[in-house]
Amino acid sequence: MWWLIIAAACGVIEVLSLDLVFAMFGAGAAAASLTAVATDDFLISTIVFGVVSVAMLGVVRPVALRHLRTGPDVKMGIEALTGSKAVVLERVDEQHGLVKLAGEVWTARPYDSDAVLEPGASVDVVEIRGATAYVL
Repeated sequence: MWWLIIAAACGVIEVLSLDLVFAMFGAGAAAASLTAVATDDFLISTIVFGVVSVAMLGVVRPVALRHLRTGPDVKMGIEALTGSKAVVLERVDEQHGLVKLAGEVWTARPYDSDAVLEPGASVDVVEIRGATAYVL
């Protein structure tokens, strides 16, 4: 009975701390509770508690933390615009040009300095430097 109370207390503390340490101790206490029911020996259930808790801390916790802390690779800001399509609004050459990119008008220059892009052309954004999109 005490092992179940310890497991429940560890669960409550884990919910408050969210560091995945007390959850591992709770799993050890649950395993010790099952062992106590099967053997009715406090020493064996204490050993099971220690072994399961250490194993959970050493094996399960690092894997769980890795999965929790790595999110999807989301590009934001100008990183999200690199590689996207744009439409030339005003002739793009080495001196001037405008493109419509993600619903906004951007100044643009050709990525290849010799290129000239005419209005209506669909282009790829290769790079963004400041407020200027370099397109191909």
